[in-house]
Amino acid sequence: MDTPTKPQRQARAVRLGPRSLAALALVSAVGVAGFGWPFLTPPTSRISAHAQDAPWLFAGLLVLLVAVVAAAISESGLGPKAVAMLGVLAATGAALRPIGAGTAGIEPMFFLMVLSGRVLGPGFGFVLGSVTMFASALLTGGVGPWLPFQMLAMGWFAMGAGLLPGPDRLRGRAELVLLASYGFLAAFAYGTVMNLAGWPFMSALASNVAFDPHAAVAANLARFLTYCLATSLGWDLGRAVVTVVLTLTLGPAVLRALRRATRRAAFETPVTFDAPRT
Repeated sequence: MDTPTKPQRQARAVRLGPRSLAALALVSAVGVAGFGWPFLTPPTSRISAHAQDAPWLFAGLLVLLVAVVAAAISESGLGPKAVAMLGVLAATGAALRPIGAGTAGIEPMFFLMVLSGRVLGPGFGFVLGSVTMFASALLTGGVGPWLPFQMLAMGWFAMGAGLLPGPDRLRGRAELVLLASYGFLAAFAYGTVMNLAGWPFMSALASNVAFDPHAAVAANLARFLTYCLATSLGWDLGRAVVTVVLTLTLGPAVLRALRRATRRAAFETPVTFDAPRT
């Protein structure tokens, strides 16, 4: 009678150390402030008085902090093999993004970020999401003050997939359902936080759903929810559906390929050199 084999622990391209975790926590905290400052500051604050300048200030700060996080993660073990895989996956994601040109939310790169974060872990996922969004912006000419917010949001998106439960045990249909469910919800979350990045740029005089720096938090929250429903709900729904469909159809093959590449790369195996023979 054969004894059941224990599930093999999934290797990680990057093992987050204390410095990396601290850097991630810092950039995430600043990111939350950068996205949510319209609801975190009272109407009489200095930030609200400079509503048109705040997104630019946060964008510049996020560029520096994302670079710090990438450097900290690199110091914690992003070796040559992991860098090579990062380059391949980032190039693939950047090439996938223009396929639908964002039409009706047809953005196939999102499912690749979910599966890559799942297999390669949260640290690698954060770097991959940020680098992929940066590379795709250079490819499509989408460079602007919104880019740092996109890089951070996509880093969160891919990192979250790496934090899902059961990375070593859950396989098959159950894992696909988990990843598809996460991709569906995270696609809406990504669209919502990106709405927060652009919404303060609107003039209150131009629309009754624009951010009003003189209004109360509850009034601005109602404006923002209306803005999301009116402008991006259909787009986010398309992104979520495409992510689910691609995850369920292409997910098994892509997961096998990523796990096979991870095993062959042997990220966690130390490199040793034999002594020269005399």
